[in-house]
Amino acid sequence: MSRHLQRDLDNLQRDLLALAASVEEAVHTAIRALQERETGLANQVIAGDTQIDQEENQVEEECLKILALHQPVAVDLRRIAAALKINTDLERMADLAEDIAERATHLAQFPSFPIPEKLQRMTDLTLSMVRQSLDAFVNLDTRHARRVCRLDEEVDRYNVEIIEELIQTMRSAPDKVEPGLSLFSAVRHLERIADHATTLAEDVVYLVEGAIIRHRHPAVEGEV
Repeated sequence: MSRHLQRDLDNLQRDLLALAASVEEAVHTAIRALQERETGLANQVIAGDTQIDQEENQVEEECLKILALHQPVAVDLRRIAAALKINTDLERMADLAEDIAERATHLAQFPSFPIPEKLQRMTDLTLSMVRQSLDAFVNLDTRHARRVCRLDEEVDRYNVEIIEELIQTMRSAPDKVEPGLSLFSAVRHLERIADHATTLAEDVVYLVEGAIIRHRHPAVEGEV
């Protein structure tokens, strides 16, 4: 690998990790806004999405520049391909955080509507998946990445249980339907963030091993 290619790859890694930190903070703040019915926090997430979009564009431009200037092959090419995919997943996570923040703003109008206790556990697990998938990327740790893939099933279970609880709450009184639907949407957005963290972890396995493990999680479990 040439010195110039290594320099550009290092810069790409730095900018991708900066984007990841911004996205993780956006998700955390959006959920906090939802739980605390804090519109100020929600507006902070919504306003910050433009900056995240700019960071995502910068990472994509760097990837395309490296492909054009250095024409990388083998593991270096996989690294750029993985970076492009991870970049997209991070930007979509940020969009979902913005959607959650918008639901938080709406839900703030209904201070008496109960927030299911399981939502905090689902949130903690989702944020952990995001963090662990990024750690796996930084350390090129496929064992860690596969662990993230397995955690997605637990998030899915929380998603089903919380939605069932919300449906029961909405059935109990007509005035619960509107806030219930807002929270329903927020929970689905959170579940989608976990899906993107899983995809990110799958990209790490592709980067290190050149293996595509998407839609093969049962087999992946047996490999750990």
